[in-house]
This record gives sequence, structure tokens and C-alpha cells, in this order.
Amino acid sequence: MSCSPVRPASAARPLGQRSSVARSLVLFSVFVCLVLLAIVSVAHRAQADTQGLVGLDAPESGALLFKSTEPGLYVPAPLLATDVKIDVTGPIARTRVTQHFINPGDGWVEGKYVFPLPENAAVDTLKMVVGDRVIEGQIKEKAEARRAYEEARDAGQRASLIEQQRPNAFVNSVANIGPKETIIVQIEYQQTIRRDGETFSLRFPMVVAPRYVPRAAEPQLVDFAPGGGGWGHVQPRDPADGLEQPPVRHPDEGKINPVSLSVTLDAGFPLGEVTSAFHKIALSRDGKTKASLKLAEDVVPADKDFELVWRPAEARAPSAALFRERVGNEDYLLVMLTPPSGDVQPATKPREAIFVIDNSGSMSGPSMVQAKESLLFALDRLKPGDMFNVIRFDHTMDMLFPAAVPAHGENLDKARRFVKNLEADGGTEMLPAMQAALRDENRHDTSRLRQVVFLTDGAISNERELFSEITSNLGRSRVFTVGIGSAPNSYFMARAAEAGRGTYTHIGSETQVAGRMSELFEKLESPVMTNITATWPDGRRSEIWPNPVPDLYKGEPVVLSARMARAAGTLVLKGEVAGEPWEVRMAVNGGEARPGIGKLWARRKIEQLEADAQIAGDWEMNDGEILRVALEHHLVSRRTSLVAIDVTPARPDGAPLTQRDLPVNLPDGWDYEKVFGPDHAATAARHASMMPAGAPMLAMAAAPPPAAEAMAGIALPQTATGAPSLIQSGVLFLMLAGLLAAIRWIQRLWVSTAWARRRQ
Repeated sequence: MSCSPVRPASAARPLGQRSSVARSLVLFSVFVCLVLLAIVSVAHRAQADTQGLVGLDAPESGALLFKSTEPGLYVPAPLLATDVKIDVTGPIARTRVTQHFINPGDGWVEGKYVFPLPENAAVDTLKMVVGDRVIEGQIKEKAEARRAYEEARDAGQRASLIEQQRPNAFVNSVANIGPKETIIVQIEYQQTIRRDGETFSLRFPMVVAPRYVPRAAEPQLVDFAPGGGGWGHVQPRDPADGLEQPPVRHPDEGKINPVSLSVTLDAGFPLGEVTSAFHKIALSRDGKTKASLKLAEDVVPADKDFELVWRPAEARAPSAALFRERVGNEDYLLVMLTPPSGDVQPATKPREAIFVIDNSGSMSGPSMVQAKESLLFALDRLKPGDMFNVIRFDHTMDMLFPAAVPAHGENLDKARRFVKNLEADGGTEMLPAMQAALRDENRHDTSRLRQVVFLTDGAISNERELFSEITSNLGRSRVFTVGIGSAPNSYFMARAAEAGRGTYTHIGSETQVAGRMSELFEKLESPVMTNITATWPDGRRSEIWPNPVPDLYKGEPVVLSARMARAAGTLVLKGEVAGEPWEVRMAVNGGEARPGIGKLWARRKIEQLEADAQIAGDWEMNDGEILRVALEHHLVSRRTSLVAIDVTPARPDGAPLTQRDLPVNLPDGWDYEKVFGPDHAATAARHASMMPAGAPMLAMAAAPPPAAEAMAGIALPQTATGAPSLIQSGVLFLMLAGLLAAIRWIQRLWVSTAWARRRQ
């Protein structure tokens, strides 16, 4: 056998030393790798932080967070707080809405908030406050205003844009809100208050309720007019409105969008009771005719409308009001006159009452209870000799009887059972129900008053289709809308009643059912005030709205807006009250001068022009005149917007800008699952369960991350791992690869040298 030569100890040491050195190099390379990976991670996280992304443990207080495309990272949403100040003088209210857009994150954001205003609001003022600078908004044609806003946004300038979606729904876009910055946007508008008999009221809506978008309608039938020689016309379709639906926050995630509100009230007559049905108020009186109030809780969530009601003291309220304003070379007048009902009590005609009740998903909860109680109350008010029918609808429709039936015991009992068994669910396909209600088999019967009573929250997006149906097929019917719930679509309710020559009643709680339905049926059972005409002074050209003056019901005032070169002479109003002639004369050069009367006239004219276009089925027929009037009077309309731009660039070049749709609360009393479906509700509920203990339910920063993927319309950031971050990561990994290759080459060199020496 052969043996290998034994190496001396002195020959083994260099190899062991070299192996130790190699191991040290490997350990050093691992350490370098870890350091480089940490650098990459820090750089990546720093890059994310510069784009506004944070972890769940980052906010120092409760914050509204949207999920991003980066696992474990979220985007702090812009927050909103609103302050409302309303000044009421006589029949006119001036309101200032101050919206605070708060960016709690470290990135630059653009916030967009969909919010409601009264349907008769004349929005004329926009101010943007940045630090100690106040930027006044300018009225522009809608496309031009949008273009100016987008150019300013892209240039890094702070800007605000107010656009009208509906006469009662607006969008406020605010661009380039800096890190930890607050931008204040002030909006002002003028409106007339509502009068119903001896009751005066105003509403401030706080939330835009989710709107149902009807499924695609079947092709419309061709309308063959008599004597048309066989030719017909396809009825025009309602154009796309571009209604934006804000993301809706799940109730389990807590309330957001806090609102503070105060009112100064100068009624012009001795005040009696002053109440708010849906919010607690702190009231203080100043003499007999004035009062001031604020919310008792100081701040409330924006989830239901605020309503204020006041009545005169012992004496009756004044029956006439006249205000005027001189603008340029013209006078503008606002006339509000309540005709006396007198002691005439003629025999009441029997009625054919068609009751339509909405039992769609948005009516679930208290709204369904109120609607059913209201309808049961209405059935109890029917008299012998009346006829009636009941129609219910969600995404389907049922008529209780094939046609109207006598209001006797058996039919009424069947109707009551039908109503009591109704449950709220499904979509809101209102058009078929309206068509069925207006279908009049006895249209030539003048012995009865035909009245359609429509009970709904109006949560639809196709209002124009409904208006067109009412104006086209009203016939002898009269449409009375009853708005149900905490945040009804008052634009649809009021305009549908106006088009249907009826009235609008709102019921916001169960306690109001009996009182307000009684008032409604007193109108239905009372003779109408008809054939009202307005004759202005001879030789003076005047423009009056509405024109013609509509029929009126008991206790309702005549409200006219007029423009003329010089207010002088006498206005003569004539009509019939309870079948008897009625006339009143009013000197138009009297009354009190008041700013804003011209804007109210312009708003009323725009409403009339819109209504005329709806009746004609030509949606663009009056667009040119609407644009001219809105620009002349500095008003937001369907054709105009207000835009305010800070000329000083704020966002640094290259800094990303993320867009955010600010969520809204679900209206108080609504059932989230009934509105959005069980799958959507379950997803939102899972995210609600992530709420950290003690997170504030209502604060400037409120609650946990909602289900971003379930919130349609939110533009999630797609730049969380942007190009700079990717380049940095690539360079670091290339350096790491080069270092490892060098260490490996040295290690191989040393090992080969060791083996060469061993062979020697």
C-alpha cells in the first residue's frame, strides 16, 4: 500500500488561514447584502411616503384610509368639515357654506366632493382661501371652466371648481391640496323660503343619497299624431346626464363629514313656535320678530337634511310681500301673495285617487314604515263616492286592481292588507309606475278630480324621463309627490309636482305622518285656486316667471319674479277661489329694497327654460338663453360653472398628484345591504371590523380603511412604485450582484492557489 506524504504543520496553516479569510468574506458579503436590502426597503418606503402612502399604524389619530396597490400601505383620504351660516329675512334666505378640505397625508391630492343644495338655490359666489389669500371665483361656460381648472391643476396651481349635476346636486373639485394642508372653499347662494298656510320653512340638505340607475329602456314607440298623413315621430330619449355617484361609507365604519350650522331669523312678523324636526337646536330670541339658533350638539354628521319651521305668534302672518332690486337699468321684483280662502265652502267633487308607493331597497327601514303609514292614512281619508287604486313598484310593478274601484269596505280592506305586507327590496324602476298611474281610462269625466299621490324617496338618476312622461301625459290628472325619508331627492319631488300641477310634501319621520298627510289631504279636498292671471302696468314691458301662473291650492302663496325697466304702477292679480272671483292690486314701486332679487329672478327663468325644453322633448332648445342668463347674473347652472384659481404654483415639478372622491355617509335610516346588495355590504363590513379600538366616530379625521375596491369612483394610486423607485432598486441590485461576483472570483482564486501549493 502506498501512503501519502505527511505535510508539515507549517504547510497547513496558510490554507486554514485562507479558508478563514474566505469565510469572513462570505459573512461580509451577507452583511453587505442585508445592508443593501435595507437601503432598498427604506428607499422604497420613502418613495411610497412621498406619494402619501402610510401603514395602518402611521396615523396619530383616527384617519380615513384608502387601500393602495402596495400591500400593507394606505392613502390618507382628504377630509371634509363644513360650516353653514343661514340668514333669513322675510321670505328670502342667504346661505354661506364653508367647506374645509383637509389633507392629512404627505402627498399632494385632488379632492372631489358631491354635495346637495336646495333645488331652488341660486349659487352665485365662490371663494377659495389659501393661508391669508382669498381668491374670488369667476363664472364661465361649463367646458371653459373645466378646461381652466384642469390646466391649473396640471400646472401645480391650487384651484377650485363648482359644477352643477342637478339643480340640487353639485360637485366641488379642489386641486393641489398640499401635505398636511387645509384649503377653505366658500359657496354662497340665495333662495326663497317655503310657505304653506301659516307655516314657513327652509331645508338645508346635507347628503346626496345614492341614486338608482334604471336599466336600459325598451325602444320607444313612434308617436303618430292625428292628421299627420301617416307620418310619425320617434320620441327623443333623455341624453346622458353624467350623474356622478359619490362613494358611500358603510355605517359600521362610523360617521364622517362633520357639519356645524347656525341661523339668524328675521321673520318680519311676531314669531311663535320655532322648531327643527330632525336636529336638536339651541334657540335664543331677540325681540318679537327675530331669533338666532345653532345646532345643540355643535357638530353633527352629514347624513340627513336640516329643516327649520317657524310660525307667527297669535296674529295671522302677513298675506303679501314685495321686494325689489335695481340692477343696471332694470328693476327686479319678488312678489309673494297668499290669497284669502274666505268663508265660501262649495260642495267638494268626488275624487279618483291613484296611490303609488315605492318599495325599492332604498326605502328600507324607517322610510318604508313612514310610506306605509302615510298610505294607510290616505286610504282612511277616502269618502263614499271616491274611486281609488294602489300601485307598488321596485324593479317590478303591481297594480292592486285592474282599474280604479269604489272606496267601500271590501276594496279598502284588501288595499290595507296589500300595503301592510309590502317589504322594501330591489331596484327603483319608477317610469313604468308613473306611466300606469297617468293612464286615464275616463279622461273625459269632469265629475271627479283625478289625483295621483306618489310616495317615494326619489332616489333615481333619470329624472328627466319622468318629467317628460308627466308633461306629455298629464291630461286631467294632478300629481302630488310625498318625499319620504331623511334625504329625499327634493329636485325630483318639487319639479314633478310642479309639472303635474300639484304640490310637494316631505315626511322625514314617523311623528310627521299624521300632521303632514292631513295638510296634504286638506289641499286635495279643498277647491283649487284656478285661472290666475297677472296684469302688469300698461305700457311697461315685463318678463314674469313662472308664466303662466300655475294653479294653487289652499294656503299656498302666489310667488312671482319679474323684471321691468322701471318699477311703477299697479300689479293686478285675478283668479277664482272656491269658484268665486278673486282679485288683488299691489303697487310695484313699494316694498323693501333687497340684494339678490335679480339672481332669484334669473334662477326662476332658468328653471322655466329647462321645463319648457323638457315639455318639448328638445333638451338643447334653450341652452343658448340659459347660458346667457347664467353668465349675466353670475349663476351656476347646467351650462355654467364657477372656477377659482391661485396663479401661484404650489405643487413642485415632478411631485405626483393623486385624485380622491370624498365619501359620503349613507342617509340616516337607510339599510346598506338593501341599497348595495349583500355581497357589497359583506365586503364593507369586513373592512369595518378592522377599526382600531377607540378610533373617533366623528372628527376631522375619522375611522378606518374602507373597502376601496367596493367604492366605485375612487381613483386608487397607480404610482406607489414609481419609476424613480424602480431605478434606485435596479442600481442597488446591480451593485450587489457585482460585489457578489467579485467575492466569488477572489474566493475561487484563493482556493486554486491553495490546491496548487498542496500539490507541491
